[in-house]
Amino acid sequence: MEQSETMAEADPQIAAPQAGDAPQGAAGEAPAKPSRKLGRMALMISLPLLLLIGGGLYWYSLQGKVSTDNAYVKQDMVSVSAEVGGKLVEVFVKEGQQVQQGQLLFRIDPEPYKLQIEQARAAIAGAQANVTALSNDSALSGADIAAAREDIAFADATLARQQALWKRGFTTKADLEAAQHAAAQAREQLRSAQAQQTEARAKLAHGPAVPGENPQIAAARAQLAQAQLSLTRTEVRAPSAGRVAQADRLQLGQQVVTGLPMLTLVETGSTYVEANFKETDLADMRVGQRAKLEFDAYPGLELEGRVSSIGAGTGSEFSVLPAQNATGNWVKVTQRVPVRIRIEDTSKRPLIAGLSTTVTVYTDETAKTDK
Repeated sequence: MEQSETMAEADPQIAAPQAGDAPQGAAGEAPAKPSRKLGRMALMISLPLLLLIGGGLYWYSLQGKVSTDNAYVKQDMVSVSAEVGGKLVEVFVKEGQQVQQGQLLFRIDPEPYKLQIEQARAAIAGAQANVTALSNDSALSGADIAAAREDIAFADATLARQQALWKRGFTTKADLEAAQHAAAQAREQLRSAQAQQTEARAKLAHGPAVPGENPQIAAARAQLAQAQLSLTRTEVRAPSAGRVAQADRLQLGQQVVTGLPMLTLVETGSTYVEANFKETDLADMRVGQRAKLEFDAYPGLELEGRVSSIGAGTGSEFSVLPAQNATGNWVKVTQRVPVRIRIEDTSKRPLIAGLSTTVTVYTDETAKTDK
């Protein structure tokens, strides 16, 4: 204690420090420590609270609706093929062109089918000439039958005379047998003439399937109708309105094969969205519920829709090779069910088949309606 007082007397600066130094340090440092602790405490409490509030709001926002981004724009497509074969001579459409129902798409060389029509007409003329010839056949006139009956009468008379002479012993057995043979031959000639008359009448008869017309002429007319139909089919027309796709297959001069697709027609009037929802999202989903559609290709575009139908099976059930789950290493996978969404709004942008779509179905509206 004495030593410290001595040091203070020796050094006045130590003994008498400045008046403002000690109080400033005490006043500045002492309040800073509690404020930092309070800030840290508030941060530790507010951060979990904010996360809890945000999670609660997100959970609440998901109530009454289900959504998926596994959805795509679909349009009905028709593969257009020719019903007759031949060389492609004219093409009237190009890729992406909009066509109307009945519009001419392409034409096949019609000359071979025009020749078939001429052949069919010639067959009709030949059948008519044949019918005319048959109608004038002697078998139909009955002349052969009358002659055969005259021969029978003469043969019977000759046989009767030979038999009378045989009884009296004035003829030979050979003459008697010749008379008997002539009578039998005359009767066979009558039966043959009658059969020929029946056959001739049958050839001229009108079949029950085509009353009023000879079968030969009817067959020739059917060939003509087939040839005319084939000629009309050389012009291939659009079965419905839509947009032409894969038109690069249409090359002039190529051989068109019957039934082979030549182009695809996308029916733009049949646009819908197919959304593949998880099976766990279908509990409250019903047909007729409102849906919101968003498209990756067009940010900001939202369209209204309605649930049109819910698939009758999962996607795996309708695949070419369905999954076989009866195995020892089976792993449960959440299945997806296709749900068709009908688009109710008119889109300002073209809806192309295959566009990725985000679908949100509001399930609470139908639930209220059902109550």
